[in-house]
Amino acid sequence: MIQEKFKESSFIDNIIVIGENQKFAAALLVPDFNHLKSWCSIKGHEYTSNSEMIKNPIVIKRIQKEVDKYNKYFGDTEKIKKYEIIDFEWTEQTGEITPTLKLKRIFIYEKYKNRIDKIFT
Repeated sequence: MIQEKFKESSFIDNIIVIGENQKFAAALLVPDFNHLKSWCSIKGHEYTSNSEMIKNPIVIKRIQKEVDKYNKYFGDTEKIKKYEIIDFEWTEQTGEITPTLKLKRIFIYEKYKNRIDKIFT
């Protein structure tokens, strides 16, 4: 339910909520890079590369604004407290999603174990 709500954002292409048996909910978040490029163009920000843009303070602030907006729909224990921004789209070819566009949770947990550990430590 949380993932579907966040995916309503034009800035978010994909998201996986993590945090089972943890003190808070967190997420791995994939921006919609096409929308992000358009937004940067409209706002007059140079778009370099996906990996550079997810480190850009202006982009980070804009993504945080989206997280704050959608967190308002949930109770305190469901709100995304921390997240990591991923610098490429999840596709069937990269292994994160199935042909029916469902997330491969186990694969994602294994692939991003270091990032997930970083969130919760």
